Amino acid sequence: MAVDAIKEAIAGLPESERARLAAWLIEREYDDWDRQMAKDFSPGGRGHHLVEKVKQQIAAGEFTPMKPR
Repeated sequence: MAVDAIKEAIAGLPESERARLAAWLIEREYDDWDRQMAKDFSPGGRGHHLVEKVKQQIAAGEFTPMKPR
């Protein structure tokens, strides 16, 4: 289905159905974000070096724990 056809179908939905669709799309975005973050910070991921750096700093005692509010 083409994007224009999807847009047209969405425009024809009642407000309550558009709200349900919007909530579903937002949830999908959150899930996609979580998967990407897990991939990026896993071994071999583009951010994994940062994880290793933080682990080294913690092991060396070069960190300040966050204080609860």
